[in-house]
Amino acid sequence: MGAFLAYLGVERALSRHTVAAYRRDLEDFAAYLRVRGEQLESAGSEAIAAYLVVLTGRKLAPSTIARRVAALRAFYRFLLKEGARRENPALEVGRPALPYRLPRVLSVEEVDRLLAAPPAGTARGCRDRAMLELMYASGLRVSELVQLNLGDLDLEEQVVRCWGKGARERIVPVGSRALAALEAYLGWARPRLVRERRQEALFVNARGGRLTRQGFWKLLRGYARRAGIRQRITPHTLRHSFATHLLENGADLRSVQEMLGHADIATTQIYTHLTKGFIDDVYRRSHPRA
Repeated sequence: MGAFLAYLGVERALSRHTVAAYRRDLEDFAAYLRVRGEQLESAGSEAIAAYLVVLTGRKLAPSTIARRVAALRAFYRFLLKEGARRENPALEVGRPALPYRLPRVLSVEEVDRLLAAPPAGTARGCRDRAMLELMYASGLRVSELVQLNLGDLDLEEQVVRCWGKGARERIVPVGSRALAALEAYLGWARPRLVRERRQEALFVNARGGRLTRQGFWKLLRGYARRAGIRQRITPHTLRHSFATHLLENGADLRSVQEMLGHADIATTQIYTHLTKGFIDDVYRRSHPRA
């Protein structure tokens, strides 16, 4: 298992959170196999099928079971590639069908309230406004946001460089309002938060260290409550809203795919379902025979 996890981290360049998830999934299956007197590396499709029955009995969500199957397929595919197996037993086991769920998005008015929620006049509020503005302006993932360094932001060119899944680099535009918030943060707030001049992180916490994903989640929940947003939102909600609002205002799907950093345009196409009502309304108001 160790060689596989190292492969995910080094060759596949997956995040440590993703590698940790693979580890947990494989360790759970290995614990189940020990009860059966079997080993992880030599398990067959029958053992995997029986394990899925156990997972179903635990009343796990279909998405969780599907992720476990994906982890097993990747592990045995690695063993096959390394010559340690002649077949991938997980391919013989089907994954549970996942319910089709559209991502939640905020309205433009809700986004405006959320971005205005951080208090003015404080270093933390200035930082938080800059983070929220940048996430919505550029469609960043929360992991991409907290990994940003000072050198990744180019205020003159009005772009930010980030590293997405699989260590794929992309350059994304930054809007004028986000630029203004970032300039205020860099010029006034960040110097008041940073304690070491060598700190490279763009966004820092109250102790002067790099802000974490968990820290941003906590801040976002608080500002959503302050903005009167009742639905449960996550950092990804801003990303979904970014893509949906772009498409509603005429952006083409391929450009949105590039800005989101999706490897497959099929992943981006989910947003066309979100904008269908908007497109229908435009058609009925615009076509002479509608």
